[in-house]
Amino acid sequence: MKFLRPLLTALVAVVLAAPALAQTAAAPEARVIVRFKPQADSVRAKALALRATRGEARDVAQTRATALGMRTGHALRAGLSLDERTHVVMASGLSGAQLARQLAADPEVEFVAVDGRRKALALPDDPLFGGATVNSETTSGGIQNRVIDQWYLKAPGSTTNPAVVSSINAPAAWDVTTGSANVVVAILDTGVRSDHPDLAAKLLPPVLAGQSFAGYDMVGFSSKGTTQESNSVSLANDGDGADADASDPGDWITLAENTTPGTQYYHCEPDSSGNYPAINSSWHGTRVAGLIGAGSDNRVGMAGVGWNLKLLPVRVLGKCGGYDSDIIAGMKWAAGIAVPGLPANPNKAKVLNLSLGGSGSCGTTGTGALYRDAITQVNAAGATIVIAAGNSEGQAVGLPGNCPGVVTVTALRHVGTKVGFASVGPEVTIAAPGGNCINTLGSQPCLYPMVSTTNSGTTSPVAYTGDGVYTGSGASVGTSFSAPIVSGIVGLMASVRPNLTSAEATQILKLTARAFPTTGGGSAADGNPQQCKAPTTAVQDECYCTTSTCGAGMVDAAAAVTTAKLLNDATVTVTPSPASGLTAGQTLTLTAAATGLASGRSVTSTAWTIADGGGIVTGFASGAGTATATVVPTGAGSFTVRADITDNTGLTYSQTATISVAAAVVTPPATTGTTSSSGGGGGGAASAAWLAALLLAAFSVRRSTPAPRRCKA
Repeated sequence: MKFLRPLLTALVAVVLAAPALAQTAAAPEARVIVRFKPQADSVRAKALALRATRGEARDVAQTRATALGMRTGHALRAGLSLDERTHVVMASGLSGAQLARQLAADPEVEFVAVDGRRKALALPDDPLFGGATVNSETTSGGIQNRVIDQWYLKAPGSTTNPAVVSSINAPAAWDVTTGSANVVVAILDTGVRSDHPDLAAKLLPPVLAGQSFAGYDMVGFSSKGTTQESNSVSLANDGDGADADASDPGDWITLAENTTPGTQYYHCEPDSSGNYPAINSSWHGTRVAGLIGAGSDNRVGMAGVGWNLKLLPVRVLGKCGGYDSDIIAGMKWAAGIAVPGLPANPNKAKVLNLSLGGSGSCGTTGTGALYRDAITQVNAAGATIVIAAGNSEGQAVGLPGNCPGVVTVTALRHVGTKVGFASVGPEVTIAAPGGNCINTLGSQPCLYPMVSTTNSGTTSPVAYTGDGVYTGSGASVGTSFSAPIVSGIVGLMASVRPNLTSAEATQILKLTARAFPTTGGGSAADGNPQQCKAPTTAVQDECYCTTSTCGAGMVDAAAAVTTAKLLNDATVTVTPSPASGLTAGQTLTLTAAATGLASGRSVTSTAWTIADGGGIVTGFASGAGTATATVVPTGAGSFTVRADITDNTGLTYSQTATISVAAAVVTPPATTGTTSSSGGGGGGAASAAWLAALLLAAFSVRRSTPAPRRCKA
């Protein structure tokens, strides 16, 4: 048997090192995300540093995948690492769901999730919304004319025929700020055309020396020299894998790719008839970028919401969408969080825009848990995540828009009703203009598109001439284009409040939202729309929004930015007593006060929260709902409290304070008798009587202790 061992070892090595031998280039791959347990032998054997190079990250991940494959009987390949113990793992010959079930049974695995795909949330090819370039419609009842413009940015009611009520009032916000170049908005999408004249100056400098483009391309990050890498590069469509070039090469799908079983893109996107046609490039990320921050006040093209905001493209979508792992890695990287194998991001984003999504719930296990982890980390890093609600025609919000900790945006028609395509539900935070082509007199022309930057290429990009290329028809409608409107507003808010948190951004957007209209809607498709209902499996098109279906109301840029500035101008102080020297067991009194409140605002309530008990504080002894509270720490260390002061308009101002606690002082027993002349009450020499008593006690112990016995043989 000895001569067989080298042969068997070599055979196992070949099988594990070359999974491409077991599949053809066209075969689909099983792709999952595996999180190992912290105590797993393979994790403890070799740690993975967050700042590891791509090669180092790949080697560690592949070693763990190889060992996992030997235990489960699969030839596994490792791809992107999301953190120190979470990796993309691929195999052939079975589905992702099958691989996930088998790997989940391994004792070293904490959980496994199928690495699903999310798609850009726009409907550019839907015949109801796209194709028309005219700006008027004629019926037997009359004629309706409109110049195609950026109606969604103007003051409500300033655009008539009919009156536009859902526009965001950006001009009044620009009176406060046009945005700060220190505020970075990341665009997690298909990439951005950096050569568009209205975007070129808005993109950040390159991440790596020698590169010509800002941002990072996550698409195609997997093991080199494998079939999976070939498939990933095909998905990326730019001829290579992940790199520091986030430009958009186009995401077109040929008819063969969309109809041939066994190809990477089989049945990518059906049309309205249920067929799977060829699909032109969407230039989706370029359109999103223009809405957030196109060059403004420059006599060129269009205006963005944030004139001076900087844009950071993070490419996570390729042909037929993008993998959850690439999106999650992109979220972390954009916020400045270390991701193994990726270079550090020197341009940390304050706002992340995700105009993408798909089916699924944001549970506490599997894919939902991975998104929750990423969102928590991004929020802790000080960034706000804005996500499109989805285009499910009045059905429920999908993943990741249904996760906690994000700002989820649904879409409105110009008259303030929900657009037919937009998703609804309690997860929605706010509503914003999303464009629509359902008009009062008919449904052919598109009079209210979301004008934005794009490219004229149907597949590969076409070189720009003059001022660039802009959408002017139904090609730009969808919640994908509502989300960047809100991202731009949050960028303006962060420009006047640099320390803006996600919780503050959400609070302000809700507090300053305008009420939804209850009349004045209707179109040729539905002259008397109903009130929006809780989402079910049934579709619901245009409807009057409610706060339980479309968020807190219609977003108001001017009110939100003004309120963010008021929040920044006010000061909350937390005064501890004693100011220092607190010891365990001692009562600490905390007093909160607000100064600098705007005229007409006054404090109505104060609430205290233990932000971090440090293991020595679990709650307040008294006054948790008043301006003065007390707390008694149980040991040495430190703890952090937060004071939330709310004014008469409902705006909450917060401040944290970290308190240090020393160990309790141990008092020695009182002494009597003579002390040294230099001593005070407790630090002098011992008295003669005390020493005599000590000697007597020692002598007594000695007499009462039996002598040790000798051991016998």
